[in-house]
Amino acid sequence: MNTGKVKFFNDSKGYGFIKEDGSEKEYFVHISGLIDQVGQNDEVTFDLKEGKKGLNAINVKLA
Repeated sequence: MNTGKVKFFNDSKGYGFIKEDGSEKEYFVHISGLIDQVGQNDEVTFDLKEGKKGLNAINVKLA
């Protein structure tokens, strides 16, 4: 389980990005990968899954 902060999330388009704690890595997150509703600057936990364009955050929930 990874931890990070929501850098950006667009509710109307259904996607955003999460910046991982302790690194400069950012991961794409689609609304289908959310467990809890999230917003910008929320602290979250998440898993990673290989997607079409790299790793995607899934099972995203508020920390």
